[in-house]
Amino acid sequence: MIVRSIVSILVLVAICGGVVGTAQADHSIAEANATKAANAWLKLVDDGKYKETWEQAPTVFRNHVSPDKWEAKLRATRKPLGAAVSRKFKSAQFKTNLPGAPPGEYVVIEYDTSFENKKDAVETVTPMRDQEGAWRVAGYFVK
Repeated sequence: MIVRSIVSILVLVAICGGVVGTAQADHSIAEANATKAANAWLKLVDDGKYKETWEQAPTVFRNHVSPDKWEAKLRATRKPLGAAVSRKFKSAQFKTNLPGAPPGEYVVIEYDTSFENKKDAVETVTPMRDQEGAWRVAGYFVK
């Protein structure tokens, strides 16, 4: 009886460990794919292609922000900083809930960035998985 209980506990631990391991692996894949999308998106921003960043945003974002308003906000954020001199990946965190955002799959990515006019900045880029499964940037912030 005791042996059967121990075996049952070990099987349960193995199953739970597998589920957690699978979730962590899925999150790692999501973080890698979202980071790839964020890097491509940042290249557009660095090149001043602000309208293209809006065009590549998820539908939920485009439904709430007009292209002109987005372009004006992004220009107002980036122009005073000057050109990006260097950017180093800092972290990526998978999330399913963010303040003020609809439930979904998000990855909050931070970069240590140096701009011409601000040497020590942190860029936060937040891609979300859209209905088709693609990662598209839905948020950007510079601190």
